[in-house]
Amino acid sequence: MISKTQISKRTVRKKNSEIVETINLAKKNNHLELAKKLSGPRNNYKNINLDELQKIVGDKILVIGKILGSGNINKKIGIAALGYSHQAKDKLKKVGCDIKTIKEALEKNNKLTGVKIIS
Repeated sequence: MISKTQISKRTVRKKNSEIVETINLAKKNNHLELAKKLSGPRNNYKNINLDELQKIVGDKILVIGKILGSGNINKKIGIAALGYSHQAKDKLKKVGCDIKTIKEALEKNNKLTGVKIIS
């Protein structure tokens, strides 16, 4: 487990203000594992294609990384991620998925109940 102080020290190196705000919000809501992964190196973030999302069981998914547009999805899910490719966003909207950033997901559901975290 990582402490809030260590997460704060790692956050100083982040240049993207959106990620810094998301880390601070996760830390505030005691989601230390999420804050730890977000405050870590960017190459540890996971990029997931739509066909991989199709295989994941659950209707609320949080991805610490980016959603890419390769493949197809045909189930309606709530998805939160750091970023989306244009193709992925178009395909997800066409199916009727609820698309959010991680920050928006934390603001709406600060306990992250029923959310499967993919990292």
